[in-house]
Amino acid sequence: MALGLSAGAARADGELHLYNWSNYFPPELMKKFEKETGTKVTIDNYASEEDLLAKLQAGGGGYDIVFPTPTTLGTMIKKGLVAKIEVNQMTNFGNILPKFKSVSGDENRDYSAPYMWGTTGFTYDPSKVPDGKMAQSWKGLLEPDDSLKGKIGMLDDMADVWNAAAYYLGIDKCTEDPAKAQKILDLLQKQKPFVKVYSNDGTIDRMIAGEVAMHMQWNGAAHRVKEKKPDDVYVYPKEGVTFWTDLMVVPANAPDMENAKTFINWMMKPENAAIASNYTGYSNTIKGSNAYLKPELKDDPAVNAPEDVQDRLRAFKECSPKSKDLRERVWTKLKS
Repeated sequence: MALGLSAGAARADGELHLYNWSNYFPPELMKKFEKETGTKVTIDNYASEEDLLAKLQAGGGGYDIVFPTPTTLGTMIKKGLVAKIEVNQMTNFGNILPKFKSVSGDENRDYSAPYMWGTTGFTYDPSKVPDGKMAQSWKGLLEPDDSLKGKIGMLDDMADVWNAAAYYLGIDKCTEDPAKAQKILDLLQKQKPFVKVYSNDGTIDRMIAGEVAMHMQWNGAAHRVKEKKPDDVYVYPKEGVTFWTDLMVVPANAPDMENAKTFINWMMKPENAAIASNYTGYSNTIKGSNAYLKPELKDDPAVNAPEDVQDRLRAFKECSPKSKDLRERVWTKLKS
């Protein structure tokens, strides 16, 4: 079966197993694919990329499509855990916006297709912070006011937490200097008593319920918080904000390789990408999808970064093994 086959060419007797972040793929889109192709879709969720990588290294878990970030993709490619599916040859590859046609670690898009993209900042509830307003800085989250002890939520994501601290301290996020890594650890350990939870799950519910005053969040989660609490504010810290893209890849031992390729090609159609955006609250990478987006999504600055914060966005950067080892040692000490 050729890579460029349309979704309608998928085998009717197929079954696809997806492995993704929780609450990050619309059930209606699964049903749409099933209706158009006759291929059944099921989905399981993971809580961190460490979990995803461990699953693939242990044999894959029988999954056909997984959703890593570039941070993990490079490792997956080097270890032979993902299939070379030549996304650049698929019929809908031309729908990808130019700046997403390449990604660090998979410059030719041989292995991966883009899914959602966004930023990692933080959201705060004005009614729960001193003076009702916070500066556009990581300071309020990483060096919080004494009144916020136990009232901060952080992501349980090593790269995002490390990067935020590095941006705030003016340290290269790919530093190989142990002394600078120690400064990052010192900052995060000093913040730790203020942290109620490190978790990637429940960030939306936690903010809506008022369990925390602020939460490090991905911007799509912030959008969904603002749907319930419109006064809450998403911050693009002036020191730097991680700009990321989630990906769709096929494990090397995927049970249904051909239908997996068909699904990825199908996801690069504007109307399908828009359904995913409308559900997740994140921007997608497909041109023409704006025509199908909900107005409140297009109008939310948490989703569409305003022009005056564009220079704060920091793209993924592949760090050296020495730098990654420092980051992992800091994370292990912080979480112990």
